[in-house]
Amino acid sequence: MKDPEFNPSLFHPYYFTRKGLLKKITQYSSHMTGDVLDFGCGTKPYQSLFTKADSYVGVDFENEGHSHKNEQIEYYYDGKTLPFNKDTFDSIFSSEVFEHVFNLDEMMLELNRVLKPGGKILITCPFVWPEHEIPNDYARYTQFALKSKFEKNGFDIVVIDKSGNFFTAIWQMQQVYLSDVFFPKLTFPILIKIAKFIAMPILTITGIVLSKIFPGKKYLYLNNIIIAEKRN
Repeated sequence: MKDPEFNPSLFHPYYFTRKGLLKKITQYSSHMTGDVLDFGCGTKPYQSLFTKADSYVGVDFENEGHSHKNEQIEYYYDGKTLPFNKDTFDSIFSSEVFEHVFNLDEMMLELNRVLKPGGKILITCPFVWPEHEIPNDYARYTQFALKSKFEKNGFDIVVIDKSGNFFTAIWQMQQVYLSDVFFPKLTFPILIKIAKFIAMPILTITGIVLSKIFPGKKYLYLNNIIIAEKRN
């Protein structure tokens, strides 16, 4: 996977969350087999990880908080009905999408409808992250909330996992603050570039080293990762 936004270098301000997601999606990608739907696909950054897919179809939805320029979208979701027949897909993948859906229960029923009985869905969504794609950012879910919603809407949980921990979540937020709030306040654009170029890799490496030393409790973390199976 070569996309530097989703397979970040040490210079990337979102290193810990993006690297954590990549690691977990790679770990669980083998569950996605047959005809795969990528719900909220965008540029399909993780498509190459799904080596057991026979086909890979992307669907997304229009909103004012996110541009779809140069994205690889075959179909659009109108917020109510997915443009597919019942029991179309063997697997569904959705990364960092659930927090942007106001009517999540209705959407999950639609995902259930187009998934074949016994088919699996792999999703990720943030637990600690700033508001984004404003104004279409509606929720941060705990693992318990996600488990409840899946079971309520016709799925059985297969895997509940998390990326990041207490330490990496706090460290990541420090880097987000510097990149998105502090550095832009510097007077000259060249100073911003120099500050980011010097500070980010030093902070990232320091965070990696310190995360090996300090305890990392999992009740504060960066992302949820869930695999669920459609009930027969």
